Amino acid sequence: MRGKLVFLGTSAGVPTESRSLPSLALVWNGEIILFDVGEGTQHRMIKAQLSPVKVNKIFITHMHGDHVLGLPGLIMTMSLMKRTQSLEVFGPPGLKDFLNCLLPTIHEDEESTNFSIIINEIVQDGLVVSEKDYEVYSIKVKHSIESRAYKFVEKDRPGKFNEEVASKLGIPEGPLRKELIEGKSITLSGKVITPEMVVGPPRPGFKLVYTGDTAYSENLIEFSRGADILVHESTFDSSKEDAARKVFHSLASDAAVVAALGKVKKLFLTHFSARYKDTAILVEDAKRVFKNVVAAEDLMEVIID
Repeated sequence: MRGKLVFLGTSAGVPTESRSLPSLALVWNGEIILFDVGEGTQHRMIKAQLSPVKVNKIFITHMHGDHVLGLPGLIMTMSLMKRTQSLEVFGPPGLKDFLNCLLPTIHEDEESTNFSIIINEIVQDGLVVSEKDYEVYSIKVKHSIESRAYKFVEKDRPGKFNEEVASKLGIPEGPLRKELIEGKSITLSGKVITPEMVVGPPRPGFKLVYTGDTAYSENLIEFSRGADILVHESTFDSSKEDAARKVFHSLASDAAVVAALGKVKKLFLTHFSARYKDTAILVEDAKRVFKNVVAAEDLMEVIID
């Protein structure tokens, strides 16, 4: 298992008995990346056995309360847990003023403020994070205030190592095989062995797109192109088209169109209006356009292997 997704909150606007407010956790190689932090996020993290100390990056889509009001409590918990590692928070303009206003109420005392909060306001589309094994991109989408979608892209992985061929070539287990996997040629008994002889072609990395709140946005189609998972807001069913357009939200069928035209592998619907105790009607709407669709539920886990 390389990672997993955990849906921490799937409701829109207000929490319900079964749904908390929007938040998605990506557990990746020992770190936790959060997309949105609605009220109740840290409580859901407790239930999911996810430690706040392991959260390294937080990506906020927009500054509506149901997507950001879990931040103060989460940061306070990090302080009380004596966190020392810095925390990076990304989002649209307004994020810095929001956090700077709240920080004096969050920190209990000087001893509990031993970590820095690096606030990154995103003002243009494109790359926002580049790490050793992944990158994160952002684009502006259509909502009543500035709102941004995010794309997590794992960098291509080395191809599969062919154990059978390696054994026939007499390559012993250990450092020589590691060098080949890393793309280096080796010399064994006077013979040069290149990586191509025992390692397959690079494997495309995992790709996740999280839309946040948005009306149907054509730019999401290309942004989502070939994604393994698209997490798209789906506040309403098709009978509520007028309401959706008025408040710049999506129908489940809108999400399905993006998934189909972007040729994504799997679509997860989220951000459901509280009117839907049962999401079957939303899934049914989406499946008329795109078959591989699931309605997310709070605490649902998706394994990435």
